[in-house]
Amino acid sequence: MDAVKIRHNDRSFAILQVEKVGVLYMLTNRREVLKKSTLVAGLMLQSLGYMRSANAYQQNAFEAKTILDVYKNLGLSLPAESKQISLITPEIAENGSVVQVAANTSFGNIKRWIFMVEKNPVPLIAIFNMTDDMAPAVTLRCKFAQTSEFIAVAQLTDGKVHFAKKEVKVTLGGCGG
Repeated sequence: MDAVKIRHNDRSFAILQVEKVGVLYMLTNRREVLKKSTLVAGLMLQSLGYMRSANAYQQNAFEAKTILDVYKNLGLSLPAESKQISLITPEIAENGSVVQVAANTSFGNIKRWIFMVEKNPVPLIAIFNMTDDMAPAVTLRCKFAQTSEFIAVAQLTDGKVHFAKKEVKVTLGGCGG
């Protein structure tokens, strides 16, 4: 069990002692506390930079104007159509600003899902990076500018890329049109 003691020395600096299994950690003065907290803050900021650079390659894909540009910007080969991907979409969406869509697959080794709406000003809707612990099913809400194909692309861990598409008819566009 941890024991935490706080006491003040003659210079009115707080001393924090944590005793854990015979090990004594002491922060003896404010200067030491500031040094260690600055180090921790620097490490946190550095890790934030790594996360930004890791996802920077996807930013180009979200700026693409066509589906072929999305594939190119993500470094994907052209996918093959697959019956193992099932899509659940409404046949007719009364309002294109909120359309619920879902994708599921029998592939067991999904690396990531990529969702697109063909005739949107920016066709790429979402990218979901998957792990082995996750079920290969995703449900999301997205916007449709007009009647268009909803495309779900499954990238597998072995590098193969498969897709399925389904048309959604929109009576009132959701992207300002």
